[in-house]
Amino acid sequence: MGFSETIFALASGRGRAGVAVVRLSGPNARDALARISRKELPEPRRATLRALYRSSDNSIIDQSLVIAFPGPDSFTGEDVVEFHLHGGPAILTALFAELAAFDGFRPAAPGEFTRRAFEHGKMDLTAAEGLGDLVNAETEAQARQALRQMQGELGRLYEGWRAALIAALAHLEADIDFPDEDLPDGVAAAIAPKIAGLRAEITAHLADGHRGEKIREGLDIVILGQPNVGKSSLLNALARRDAAIVSDQAGTTRDIIEVPMDLAGYPVTFADTAGLRASGDAIEREGVRRAEARAARADIRLFMTTAENPDIPADFAALFRAGDYHLVNKTDLAAFTAAKGGDARIFPLSVTSGAGLETFLAALEADVTERLDLSGAPALTRLRHRQALEECAEALVRFERAAAPELAAEDVRLAVRALGRITGRVDVEDILDVIFGDFCIGK
Repeated sequence: MGFSETIFALASGRGRAGVAVVRLSGPNARDALARISRKELPEPRRATLRALYRSSDNSIIDQSLVIAFPGPDSFTGEDVVEFHLHGGPAILTALFAELAAFDGFRPAAPGEFTRRAFEHGKMDLTAAEGLGDLVNAETEAQARQALRQMQGELGRLYEGWRAALIAALAHLEADIDFPDEDLPDGVAAAIAPKIAGLRAEITAHLADGHRGEKIREGLDIVILGQPNVGKSSLLNALARRDAAIVSDQAGTTRDIIEVPMDLAGYPVTFADTAGLRASGDAIEREGVRRAEARAARADIRLFMTTAENPDIPADFAALFRAGDYHLVNKTDLAAFTAAKGGDARIFPLSVTSGAGLETFLAALEADVTERLDLSGAPALTRLRHRQALEECAEALVRFERAAAPELAAEDVRLAVRALGRITGRVDVEDILDVIFGDFCIGK
């Protein structure tokens, strides 16, 4: 696929900087470099110092390192040029003005460089999404997962399944279309175990506890408890700042206060909630309702009590479930010792003095690391992946129950198409704008 326009954009961060990178891609990218530098093109993929000139008065815009990447051996598959120049706003404005004056040049839309790379077969959709995630990664785990996806691990997994199903489909269709040919007997019966094995692999891949999605978006950790047990103080201690108001007055926290954090390299969001108690105040009752709703969908729940009243309140005991953390706070004010052999999730601590916090955090970090382990096979990272895989698995279930060879072949064909939509092989035009619209300009 060819594009008639040459696009350009700032590919580095905005604002004043020592160095800024401006990227061009398209049929006239190298011509623009020759015109602005007024010299012959440098050797491909070799950084070369060039003066850049204004066409209006022949004055120098800047001294820049320039690199030319002839297509198709470039990021986008087209001719690509990069200017590595000083990052002052005036310099960038002048260069953009020169480029915009050339016929067939225009500023790039968000994600347009990566979209052109996809259109030219330089990457599939999962790799493009991985690149977007890598640019936006805020924790080590997010960066590691995004890099694996950008390097093609997820795409190769799905394309392997797709290739196997295409091979099976070819045998099924041959059996249908050429009944008089000398084909082996029982083609469908021979293929059935292979398809059953693929369905089992896909089903196991789906049953990952949404691990990849949670690495992208963060685990949800909610702090629950009665008023004045230290929930907001714990949030502030974890955030190392005053994220929530702390007061001796009960009912200070009415709404949910969220603080995203990096915990052992993994993204998490801690949520402080309203104190759990019966109240005649309508606003406080709404706060309690929201706390209970947030607890119902949280990945990890931290129930706080105090050493003076360590038991989970009877009115809210139904919220507590196996695996929840029970934090007994204020051990600096009253003695508390967890029973030996009791619940391993009970952690005596004092948010004020810091006693016990290190032990609790070590356990929480180990829990989060286990839940979001990156050492295994690549995990699906988006809802659209999950929906397509579920559609594929459902089609393979129908294949096993099909009453006629033609219906069985059609179910396999639908499974192939569902996998193809993940990597961009088929029927993806309607989702391209959504995927690449989330990218930053210049990528």
